[in-house]
Amino acid sequence: MTLLEALALLGIGTLAGFINVLSAGGSMLTLPILMFLGLPPQAANGTNRVSIALQSVSAVVSFLRAGARHIGLSLRLAVPAVLGSLLGAWLALRVSDALFEAILIGVMAVAAVLMLLPQPRLATRPLTAERLTPAVYLAMFVIGVYGGFIQVGVGILFIVVLYRLLRIDLAQVNVFKVLIVLVYTLPALGMFLFQDQVRWGYGLVLAAGSMLGAWLAVQVNMSPRGALWVKWLTLAVIVAIILRLLLA
Repeated sequence: MTLLEALALLGIGTLAGFINVLSAGGSMLTLPILMFLGLPPQAANGTNRVSIALQSVSAVVSFLRAGARHIGLSLRLAVPAVLGSLLGAWLALRVSDALFEAILIGVMAVAAVLMLLPQPRLATRPLTAERLTPAVYLAMFVIGVYGGFIQVGVGILFIVVLYRLLRIDLAQVNVFKVLIVLVYTLPALGMFLFQDQVRWGYGLVLAAGSMLGAWLAVQVNMSPRGALWVKWLTLAVIVAIILRLLLA
């Protein structure tokens, strides 16, 4: 790994960690950059989990220090997500590189469109154990399958389920999201490790940036204009990445 490559990973990682905590879409930047640096798709997919796991640790610790609650409910939601992530990682390790790249391009395009949709202002209420229905657990399992397979844009699914369907406020959604992602990422990472699909040097450099970005996101109270600028910057980078993948 050259110095320029390391700086690129740090920069992209910081931006991705920041985005992942405040909204979603960071892996739309980190997974392709690993592929552009020469990692095969499966190795890039596995290596990306190092960054996801460590940035999630950073975000969870920061949220806990800031007084986050409902940890028990988050862990209950994480159980079906873990089961799903194991299935998703198993599937990811068995698809061809060409099919994985095609899926990545399609997923990034759909996720970019979804990021443009405005979030409706909903009357929210705290999540309680009584509201954890079988449908909610099934949704967490499906999110786990998707996250274990590719992870890209998984935060958008959390927003759909937790904010739009369960009417949990977005600040609390972020707390649930980072803890659930941390719990289900660890067994998925273990599967990629077992198959020797993790490149630790790349993963740890990317993770250093992601952890910094996650920490900054927890500290920053962004104005609506600032959040909009971050969204449009992210979308511009995503469009460039999609074009690069199509023309490769």
